[in-house]
Amino acid sequence: MDSVNDYETVVTVRGRAEHFHPAERAVVHVQVGLEGPERSAVVTATTEGTAALVAGVRGLREAGPVTWFASDRLRVWADRPFNDKGEQKPLVHHASTATRVKFRVDQGADDMARWVEAASRHRGVRVDRIEWLLTDATRAGLVGEVRTRAVADARAKAATYAGALGLSDLRCTAVADEGMLGDESGSAHPSPAMAASARAGGGHQGGLSFTPEDITVSAVVDARFVAS
Repeated sequence: MDSVNDYETVVTVRGRAEHFHPAERAVVHVQVGLEGPERSAVVTATTEGTAALVAGVRGLREAGPVTWFASDRLRVWADRPFNDKGEQKPLVHHASTATRVKFRVDQGADDMARWVEAASRHRGVRVDRIEWLLTDATRAGLVGEVRTRAVADARAKAATYAGALGLSDLRCTAVADEGMLGDESGSAHPSPAMAASARAGGGHQGGLSFTPEDITVSAVVDARFVAS
């Protein structure tokens, strides 16, 4: 706190707020990748595997659980690995594709779990990660809510400091995202933070299941007040 003059004191504070909300969408990141001595065979097998994967997704999109999906173009390359004696082995050809599938999970993740379990049985398929999300509408509403609460937290903190000094009149002169008032040493985070994780375990009739943790939406603001 800094003194402006004999009658006013500057109070600079940081306000925080967070909200927890169940995940509503999940994006599954899947790769189909194969390798072998013959380029054409590797390319064909990878292309066919990707086509089979996408065919299953199309059916789920028509049924409702999948909202969208996308596949990147086929990547093909080759290398000559070395054995443990430092000798170069014959040429190995590689091919891979990456596919992303977004599922509705606000009513549960069973459809996604069944698809992941079935997809994993295909040759060359690897599930890289699952990204848990909120819908745009939900996120926008929560961002506004946590920002408002973060400002309220900053004001309450400033009022406590002012009261401890015997000051009762409090006026805000500046409010900004964390680290943007120009005199803060902390790192700047101009947007509300979001984080989520998930646990995998047994589920439907002994099959794979996913239990997403709540997504955390948080906001941090810096505020400056004048108290007298």
